[in-house]
Amino acid sequence: MIFKDYYKILGLDDNKVSNDEIKTAYREQAKKYHPDINSESSFSEERFKDINEAYKILSDTASRRKYDRMWNSKVGYKKRYEEVKREDGSVFANVLNMFFGDSDASEKRASGKQSKVVEKGENIETQIDVSIEEAFYGSNKKISLRTLDGKMKTFTVKIPVGIRNGEKIRLIGQGKKGKNGGKNGDLFIKININNDKKFSLNGIELHTDLLLTPWEAALGTRATIETIGDTVSVYVPQGIQSGETVRIPGKGYKDGKGGQGDLIAEVKIMVPKNLNSEEKKLFEKFSALSKFNPRTSIT
Repeated sequence: MIFKDYYKILGLDDNKVSNDEIKTAYREQAKKYHPDINSESSFSEERFKDINEAYKILSDTASRRKYDRMWNSKVGYKKRYEEVKREDGSVFANVLNMFFGDSDASEKRASGKQSKVVEKGENIETQIDVSIEEAFYGSNKKISLRTLDGKMKTFTVKIPVGIRNGEKIRLIGQGKKGKNGGKNGDLFIKININNDKKFSLNGIELHTDLLLTPWEAALGTRATIETIGDTVSVYVPQGIQSGETVRIPGKGYKDGKGGQGDLIAEVKIMVPKNLNSEEKKLFEKFSALSKFNPRTSIT
């Protein structure tokens, strides 16, 4: 049986991570190698299978505990041994050398040369703003960051379809440079989804306004509401009030499972500011006939 380093597959350095960190790493890798995004790459398809397999094992407490015993024997012990080797003169390193030897280190000490500690570069974090539609459909965004030498470096960031507000995209190796041959750090980009004039986002629900005339609200009507990339016709019951809502199922934001949340339309009754003479007469006639007074009416 071929051993697979599931932690490495999810982009994690070791097994000293929480369940939330495993879940976050899984989402980042799944989005990066999803077949829908990399349809022409057979490697991405195989990688995506390994990512799902890794998450299935590591997300379950029992299977992760069993896997960690194997991981420690094949990977973890080696990592710890290499780490303590770097700590020149440490007690544990000397004990290990008694059993396993370290001829390279001995030769370097004998010649007066000390090995340099390999250090991974620091991670960098930044954030970008995207519109609701850019996040809904996915998009490419360019960002420019100033490097340590003062030069500007431009990155093209692929925004995955249906990314959630506040999620981070990880660009491996695009952080600060490592030291003494160490790997570069990573660049983490936080996504801020901005509301606009048409829609506001709350989880997987989209909110919008449903503008009605006084007579539409009083008599009831069928109104057309704009959604993302579409329009829908909804029934508005008679007597609806400002502030009440109409829920349109399945027309909200992507839920990450192939579906969508709901679109919530809040009623706002709009009164015409400018009336022609005929309209004014009709309103005056209606005012004389109607006994409705919202300041005294309970219903």
